[in-house]
Amino acid sequence: MTPPPRDGSRDRRIEDPSNLYLIHPASHALLPLALRHGVSANAVSLAGLACGTVAAFAYAQWHDPLMALVGLAFSVAWLVADGLDGMIARATRTASALGRTLDGLCDHGVFALIYLSLAYTVGTAGGWALAIAAGACHAVQSSLYEGERARFHRRARGEALSSVPVPTGPWLVRVYDSVAGSVDRISMPFERRFGVAEDRAAFGAAYAAAAVPVMRLQSLLTANVRVWTICLACLIGNPRIFWWVEIGPLSAICLIGLIRHRRVERRFVHGQAPHSILLSSEQGHS
Repeated sequence: MTPPPRDGSRDRRIEDPSNLYLIHPASHALLPLALRHGVSANAVSLAGLACGTVAAFAYAQWHDPLMALVGLAFSVAWLVADGLDGMIARATRTASALGRTLDGLCDHGVFALIYLSLAYTVGTAGGWALAIAAGACHAVQSSLYEGERARFHRRARGEALSSVPVPTGPWLVRVYDSVAGSVDRISMPFERRFGVAEDRAAFGAAYAAAAVPVMRLQSLLTANVRVWTICLACLIGNPRIFWWVEIGPLSAICLIGLIRHRRVERRFVHGQAPHSILLSSEQGHS
């Protein structure tokens, strides 16, 4: 079966290189097989969780470099499954709140298992404290990044936000979405300007072009980067390196990315965009 055309849900300009050249091509290659056999998106999410569980058990033996590489291999398999479940949901039009919640729980569950396995093998109070701090930073960073990426894709499609969304669903999902959507309140001046643009498609395209560099920076917050870093830290012989990267450099990237993205928005709010795009906005403010 010829693979279905890519659905365009991801803007290639802001994707992590490993997604572009490894993870997503592998997911796309498996899509026809999954569709032919009627495999559901939720089943693939659970298969990804199983791969992640194997990776966690392998990393529990990280002192053996071969087992660290086994952990990497199964982590990559999980990433492929994580891409495939969304492709199946979009191709079959079966995307749902339940599926989104399951996908998120599986994603966070994999990292939780890996964190726990590494902390257990380190076996010190300091190691557990470091792992917990890194896990908290990870949760916040991931939520904020997912919000930023969704924001970018929505705007690139020419869709302005009329009001700040109210999180719904189970309480854990609401907490996660509240963090991801917290930036929406700060970004409403941009959304209002966007909403009265004469040509929203052109406005969105201009915004996306300006925001691509900062979104590339923020792509360092993807799961992929963490997967490579975990394996590298284990091969070096010190899992604590990964936790310190999570707490330090990745937190700094998250903060810098948020600040730079808001600067891009302010340039558009203050009229630093093509005059033809902002014409009706100017009229709306007169």
